[in-house]
Amino acid sequence: MKYITGLLFTVLLHISLNTNAAVLNNDLKLYRANNSYIQYVGRIDFSNPLKPRMWSPGVYIKVRFKGKKCDLLINDEALYGKNLNYLEIAVDNNTPYRVQTTGKTNVITVAEELSDGEHTIVICKDTESNIGYIDFVGIRCQELLPSLPQPTRKIEYIGDSMTSGAGMDQSIMPCGKGEWYDQHNAYMSYGPRTSRSLNAQWQLTAVAGIGLVHSCCNMDVEMPAVFDKVYLRNDSLAWDFKRYQPDVVTVCLGQNDGEQDSLLYCDTYIKFIKTIRQKYPAADIVCLSSPMADEKLSAVLQRYITAIAAEANANGDKKVSKYVFSRRYYQGCGGHPDMKEHEFIAEELTAYIKQLKGW
Repeated sequence: MKYITGLLFTVLLHISLNTNAAVLNNDLKLYRANNSYIQYVGRIDFSNPLKPRMWSPGVYIKVRFKGKKCDLLINDEALYGKNLNYLEIAVDNNTPYRVQTTGKTNVITVAEELSDGEHTIVICKDTESNIGYIDFVGIRCQELLPSLPQPTRKIEYIGDSMTSGAGMDQSIMPCGKGEWYDQHNAYMSYGPRTSRSLNAQWQLTAVAGIGLVHSCCNMDVEMPAVFDKVYLRNDSLAWDFKRYQPDVVTVCLGQNDGEQDSLLYCDTYIKFIKTIRQKYPAADIVCLSSPMADEKLSAVLQRYITAIAAEANANGDKKVSKYVFSRRYYQGCGGHPDMKEHEFIAEELTAYIKQLKGW
């Protein structure tokens, strides 16, 4: 009898996982990842629409649902058998919080005991590409609702570990403890903060350690070589730039390059701007100084981006500009900005973009 009961349960579970909205316990329904009501933003591999795969930090998913409870079904690559991604969860207008996956397959309760009405949830990948991918499998809730329109404004932030949100969040683990990615928080980094202030979508095209002509930490690629990829390390899967056409692109590189031959660096940077322009014909491109650079490197990078923006303008691209941050931000782990400093960086950048675009 126990065998029959167990077999029946297995069959019913299999049936439920292969329907688009199957009734589960507690009156929750399973909605698979390919449901049209689910919104995705960021570089995502949709080769398997039932398991959209995402590597990059800041990739986010928005869903609107009815009911008191919500579960997420998420797979984790569990890279090297130990790397486990962090996610930022924002329910309605409540304070966002981080959760970490616990293994390759995860059912994560992200909302419960809510009011019995309509709610919106944002799920953001807090950890960056080197930590491994996650697959979004689906959501369980009482009823999935049509999503509200996304903001029409779009911004893309190109950069390295700082743009990824590395080393900034010590709420769970202090610097020097745990794994190096325990302090990652892409959702609260300067880019998404800036976008939320400006009512814009965001995309973080960023990898820890990457540079323009030289990457650190034994990385064998630089940003110009992987800019057109879904997985910004060395994957061959091409990114479709038509999926996201930003109004503004910021470029925050140079921290990992250090002091380089000025001709090589500036020539490579100008070529990279031309590549960005080919992909985004109408975007404003803003060359940023590195907010975490020390005084010596900061002076060098400021000279570089000043010359680069002037060269682009002289050659007819008037939508290239530069912005130099007012001071150095480095109170987080490994000399990165901490949580509060990302807020300050976002305030500076928000004011600049607001003026640039008239938003």
